[in-house]
Amino acid sequence: MLMSDLFDRGARLWPDRACLIDACGSKSYGEVETSSHRIANALLKLAPEFRAAVLSPNRSLAFEAVLGILRAGRTWLPVNARALQTEVGAMLAKHGCEVLFFDSSFLAMALQLRGTLPLLRELVCLDRQCDDIPSLAQWSAGHAERAPAPRASRDSVAVIKSTGGTTGEPKSVMQTHGNFAAMTANFLSSMPFADPPVHLVAAPMTHGAGSICFPLMAVGATHVMLAKADPGEILRAIEQHRVNVLFLPPTVIYSLLAHPGVRQHDYSSLKYFIYAAAPMSIDKLREAIQVFGPVMAQTYGQAEAPMLCTFLGPADHRPDDAQSARRLASCGRATPFTAVEIMGEDGRLLATGEHGEIVVRGELVFKGYYNDPQSTARVSEHGWHHTGDIGWRDADGYVFIVDRKRDTIISGGFNVFPSEVEQVLWAHEAVQDCAVIGVPDDKWGEAVKAVVELKPGRKVDPQVLLALCKEQLGGVKAPKTLEIWSELPRSAIGKVLKKDIRARYWHGRERQI
Repeated sequence: MLMSDLFDRGARLWPDRACLIDACGSKSYGEVETSSHRIANALLKLAPEFRAAVLSPNRSLAFEAVLGILRAGRTWLPVNARALQTEVGAMLAKHGCEVLFFDSSFLAMALQLRGTLPLLRELVCLDRQCDDIPSLAQWSAGHAERAPAPRASRDSVAVIKSTGGTTGEPKSVMQTHGNFAAMTANFLSSMPFADPPVHLVAAPMTHGAGSICFPLMAVGATHVMLAKADPGEILRAIEQHRVNVLFLPPTVIYSLLAHPGVRQHDYSSLKYFIYAAAPMSIDKLREAIQVFGPVMAQTYGQAEAPMLCTFLGPADHRPDDAQSARRLASCGRATPFTAVEIMGEDGRLLATGEHGEIVVRGELVFKGYYNDPQSTARVSEHGWHHTGDIGWRDADGYVFIVDRKRDTIISGGFNVFPSEVEQVLWAHEAVQDCAVIGVPDDKWGEAVKAVVELKPGRKVDPQVLLALCKEQLGGVKAPKTLEIWSELPRSAIGKVLKKDIRARYWHGRERQI
């Protein structure tokens, strides 16, 4: 099954149902189907093979362009609209992008990219004609309303996605149509819908929020697109559109919970409020359950094994039950179509309760890193994909992530997992977000350091937070120092960039441990 097949199922069964809604209006499945065929036919006239990108905030026309790229059997290069021009240019150059669809708000960037990228042959403006650059409607007009079946297979590369690069240099992940078919099987078996749902796309469509559009399209979902993840707009949209499902990273959920109007809206339509992409504060998770209801759901995956290696559903989010409360720190159990194990350094699969690297296997796992066979081989040792996450599994199969392998701090010969310290800091009522890293120290080798971002208008003495950590964690794990920053550095999708924080303290040192 190809990614376009998932959309086509929804279009066949619900042609008149609203498919895409944004600030410009609503389009039915039938209308989007016709548009995507015309775009595909226009692309098929350009060249036998090429890669195409879409540079735009969340909007219907952008997703129509993505569908057209996939329907033509071409490879989509997701480009986050919040990325810097240098990042966009490097990504498009690295992957040989030949066609760029862009929103008119990015006209200046598109023109500069055309002047610097020799392979970039075609520019198409999504929403209007810009001088010599046609609009999407003009560019695809006159092409047939039915495109030939894509010359692609389940092993064909559908998407080349850049990893977040939050802890190191980003890599280029080649995701196949088969990977998305496996993700769809995991998604719909874990989160079934009796009727077509309403999906709020508030996080960038180039990442998790866009990925889950495809399985949801197969069941006729209406996708409401917000141009940016504004907390107030998200809260209003849930009530206005009677949203059933949405995905947000924890940092955005923290912003929702801190919004003054968070308890002034009706969230009774929600069925699955998915959080993923980074660890979440257990205390803030408890608060989210109080505010939004028993609808929280966690997925665990990464670009190399998209979205659903494990799943922790709403039924597992019961803070009033002692067993379930303990499992709020878990990322859930293996999904039906993906094998998940814990592996030791020697490649041995570990027993219940033993700590090691989380490894996964199955059709969800990516094809490899683009032009990087060495890195591909390194993460595929012993026949399993190595996630780089350290964790363990309990007797009932629930997986607990301890930390990123490369984030582990070795202080005075002891391993300190930053996530354990961050959970304590997140629990403080004044803390919006935080990051714990190791910094160079003559005595300890590495010393534990916390960097904290407070909620708007809140103040707290750093010594109070340090004392809280020492009381709950002891002297070894508690930070030796703590700084309060006005804002933590974040990636384009909202993940805290620990590599940028570390760089401030490790700059100029030959060793980074």
